[in-house]
Amino acid sequence: MQAKLKIRICQVGPWGLNAYVLVCSASGQSVLIDPGAEPDTLELLLAESTAMAILLTHSHSDHTGALAEMRRRLKVPLMAHPGIHADGTDLDADRRLSHNSVVKVGKHQLKVHHTPGHTDDQISFMIKDDHYAIVGDTIFEGGPGKTWSVEGFRTTLKTLQNVVLSWPDKTICYPGHGPSFRLGDKRKDIEAFLSKDHGAFFGDAAWEMSG
Repeated sequence: MQAKLKIRICQVGPWGLNAYVLVCSASGQSVLIDPGAEPDTLELLLAESTAMAILLTHSHSDHTGALAEMRRRLKVPLMAHPGIHADGTDLDADRRLSHNSVVKVGKHQLKVHHTPGHTDDQISFMIKDDHYAIVGDTIFEGGPGKTWSVEGFRTTLKTLQNVVLSWPDKTICYPGHGPSFRLGDKRKDIEAFLSKDHGAFFGDAAWEMSG
């Protein structure tokens, strides 16, 4: 049986950003996801692995604060969605990732899901042949990611309906902030949330909010 892709997590920066390193135990190859802050801490997270790429779930500054420094230190490709990026950010990515793109990590693969709403360039990484997803700010245990316009919120609703709910119940979601959670434990809450009329709402949302 093939060894699983190991997930390492640490919180960095003032907003408690979850930075992730995924390590192939067979090859020792790794990827760094969302280098938000504290480059020295991120280097420790990569210890005893060979970094092959930096991946971004999206372009908000709390997820990219240490990006330039980690690109300088690691000298590996940056992979991200082509945009539109948050706040006019120019990522200058080496590889553009779109829905259904595949990223190799040693003997493992990550499947990219475009999950917009919180930002236009938000993507999630599903570990193929396993049940884990790095979801950035797409979805949290208590609700979806914050939106800044009615259009953004309605895009989030479509993402939840058409993408997130298509994942199996056993999927463990690893968000950009806060604890991981099992999708099946939140499915009824998400479905109830989607069934409500939210009108012209946007902003911070919680599953239990009234329509």
